[in-house]
Amino acid sequence: MAHVVYRIVEHDGGWAYRVGDTYSETYPTHEAAKAAAVQASREQKVPDENAAIEYETADGRWVTETADGHDRPVTDVED
Repeated sequence: MAHVVYRIVEHDGGWAYRVGDTYSETYPTHEAAKAAAVQASREQKVPDENAAIEYETADGRWVTETADGHDRPVTDVED
C-alpha cells in the first residue's frame, strides 16, 4: 500500500503543503496550510469507483489499466 506524506513548508512568501516535489497553493499562515493538508489527506483516503486509466511510459508506450477505487494510500501530515 502506498504511503503519502503531506509536509508543511514555507513557500512563495507564505506556507504550503508539499507531497513529493509538488507544492499546494500558498497559504498566509502555517495553520491554514496545515488545515488544507489535513483536508487533502482525508480526501485522499476516500474510496471511489473503479476507473480505467491510461498513461504513457518513459519509453513512449501507452498503457491502459483498471484502477481499484478502494486501493487508497496511507496518509500523514507532518510539520
